[in-house]
Amino acid sequence: MRGLLYVFSALAVIGLAFWAYHENYKTQAAQARAEALERKISLARQRLRMLNAEWAYLNRPDRLRDLAELNFDSLGLLPLQPHQFGRVDQVAYPPRVRAPLSFNNPVDVSDPEAQ
Repeated sequence: MRGLLYVFSALAVIGLAFWAYHENYKTQAAQARAEALERKISLARQRLRMLNAEWAYLNRPDRLRDLAELNFDSLGLLPLQPHQFGRVDQVAYPPRVRAPLSFNNPVDVSDPEAQ
């Protein structure tokens, strides 16, 4: 009987060791995936910072003014005048559409016995 207990104990220890070994490798793989994602996120953030800096550089007012002056003949850009702006009361809003109410089956809620 003791021999059978020793065999089962040894098999249990081997099974638990295999499970721990398997879980260890799954954990290491998950950590590697997380680190790879963190590297991708870091690279994306660096690229976004670079693109934001480039956008700010290209949208400098003095540069845009110079470009507008260089291309004045082909674009025909003119400064905005006050008469080009409208007023709020000139905006044509769509008419309000009210949903029709239907009283096909009215229920009297004041009478508790009505059904």
